[in-house]
Amino acid sequence: MGGRVIVAMSGGVDSSVAAALLREQGYDVIGIAMRLAPEEPSPPARSRRGTCCSHDDFEDARRVAELLDFPFYVIDLRAEFGASVIGNFVSEYLNGRTPNPCVMCNREIKFDRLWQRAVALGADLIATGHYARIERGSGGIFHLLRASDESKDQSYFLFSLGQQEMARTLFPLGGLSKTQVRALARALGLANADKPESQEICFVADRNYAEFVARNAPAERIRPGRILDNNGRRLADHNGVHHFTIGQRRGLGIASVAPLYVRAIDAETGDVTVGHRGDFASAGLIAGMLRLTHPEIANQGEISIEVKIRYRHPPIPASLRVLPEDRVRIRFRNRGPAVTPGQACVFYRGDEVLGGGIIEAGLEL
Repeated sequence: MGGRVIVAMSGGVDSSVAAALLREQGYDVIGIAMRLAPEEPSPPARSRRGTCCSHDDFEDARRVAELLDFPFYVIDLRAEFGASVIGNFVSEYLNGRTPNPCVMCNREIKFDRLWQRAVALGADLIATGHYARIERGSGGIFHLLRASDESKDQSYFLFSLGQQEMARTLFPLGGLSKTQVRALARALGLANADKPESQEICFVADRNYAEFVARNAPAERIRPGRILDNNGRRLADHNGVHHFTIGQRRGLGIASVAPLYVRAIDAETGDVTVGHRGDFASAGLIAGMLRLTHPEIANQGEISIEVKIRYRHPPIPASLRVLPEDRVRIRFRNRGPAVTPGQACVFYRGDEVLGGGIIEAGLEL
């Protein structure tokens, strides 16, 4: 207690209450807002309502810092964010994959670039408003756990944290519910106590991912092609594979008695294959870019886990085996759902996060 901590402040109620709790516990708090998303082109004018990192958000964070009497700064990380997060987002869609920019942002920006700023300011720790928990166990090993409020748990996005990162990170809201956080904010007189949640992808203000990719991609990278059925029969044409994601149903522009879903995307040819819901089962998956919160898991052979293949998807009982070159094979215990290349898969044992990776492909039944 009493060390200096850098709190990442978005202007929302969660990070504001996180800063307030640490201040109350005796920490020397410094608030930092990260300017991440670039300005949207104009025309057309684009609203930033529902996003973070706007001027209004920075002002909300500044007012909290003034009320609670701690320093507050805005740092410009747009170049780093553009290269590491937006660049990856655009490239992945063009390659027929569906990225998760929040995972990439946590790994490349919030727990890397933010720590660099913390060191420069003489801080011992960083903190965020994430709903997750870190506990120190026997032998000094740190454990990343789900939040107490299951409906708000954000541990899925944090699997890239290793022992070094967890040793210097605080999640003050991990044991609280959203209702409790808002109540604390009202009791403190914070003006953002009832501020709405921001949307998941902060840099796509209108949630039109395909249009964002098209605006930010070289014209020669846009790959139009055909929409095919399972037998290779052409059903329609499309304007680019970046309009599609595995499992997508809406926006296909194809009349069918039974609903059709995107089953496969070939970014090289531009072909998008669709099928019916029953065509999508898989036996498991292969994931790359592996990160383990417990490195010793790599030496344990095949182990039983639960895996989440999307943030809102329920955990699936499975087995895990670490492969060479930072890859992992997951086999579902029973017939499993389709998996989406580019998305994060996160491994759990009970409430503990064991690690995660980026899905490369599904395993055939």
